[in-house]
Amino acid sequence: MAGPAWMSKVSRLLGAFHNPKQVTRGFAGGVQTVTLIPGDGIGPEISAAVMKIFDAAKAPIQWEERSVTAIQGPSGKWMIPPEAKESMDKNKMGLKGPLKTPIAAGHPSMNLLLRKTFDLYANVRPCVSIEGYKTPYNDVNIVTIRENTEGEYSGIEHVIVDGVVQSIKLITEQASKRIAEFAFEYARNNHRSNVTAVHKANIMRMSDGLFLQKCREVAENCKDIKFNEMYLDTVCLNMVQDPSQFDVLVMPNLYGDILSDLCAGLIGGLGVTPSGNIRRLRARPVRAGSPSPTESTPIGLLTNLSRGCRRRPRSAPKDFPSACLVGRCLFGIYFL
Repeated sequence: MAGPAWMSKVSRLLGAFHNPKQVTRGFAGGVQTVTLIPGDGIGPEISAAVMKIFDAAKAPIQWEERSVTAIQGPSGKWMIPPEAKESMDKNKMGLKGPLKTPIAAGHPSMNLLLRKTFDLYANVRPCVSIEGYKTPYNDVNIVTIRENTEGEYSGIEHVIVDGVVQSIKLITEQASKRIAEFAFEYARNNHRSNVTAVHKANIMRMSDGLFLQKCREVAENCKDIKFNEMYLDTVCLNMVQDPSQFDVLVMPNLYGDILSDLCAGLIGGLGVTPSGNIRRLRARPVRAGSPSPTESTPIGLLTNLSRGCRRRPRSAPKDFPSACLVGRCLFGIYFL
């Protein structure tokens, strides 16, 4: 079945997930091998459902299943299994199910480890109202772009004295500039007109101040895109009052984690919301999901994979987007 035909069939199976602002490209024919990481919890069940749907749609996809668990190398450093990394390096495309985040466990979050392994510095989550899916809002069309490698999630913590723990928020010029450039490039490539930098530079003058400064500098070179800056708390207030006033939001790590979930709630929850963790922009990614069985749905995952296949040419150059890992909770797609 030709690329456009199977993609159309998958779209009908997905239901109406419509975003008029997004731009897609045709997927050149041929079979694409995809690394499948089913994950744990509801992951194997949902991944099996998605494979059946793509098989029914005669999508040109074949799966290469790999397990991802935390292992320690000879030096004691935590890493993902070599066979999983090798599979991704070879196939250049992958689909990941939920991986539980341990609470006070001996090893780091596998989702964080995957992001660090592939330097997935940008988290992108399009939140778009779904036709036929009733929520209190019917005009949501927002993309949150979150810096994914530093901030409060840098993992730099230590005990100063008994009963006193310090956690360091790391903000760098390089990371702030590249996420700002990513946001403006994403806006331009997807026919979006406005980028808002979300910050708390009034309180964290040096760290958020540096992030905001880099956003302003990038905005100076992108005059075709309107630029705003707004405090995080003000964004949250305005978001629940009228989400239609926002377009693309770019922010540091912790703010993005919180605000992207808030935006997902506006359109029905994580189970119907795509998102992705990306290393370079050209492969636009998506993820979806929730670890809760009550919200388990393959809709977001299907959206992820069908969009990913539309974006990636059949024979990509070696420097094609180094990594795009989608999905911290239910499912996602990533490119190397």
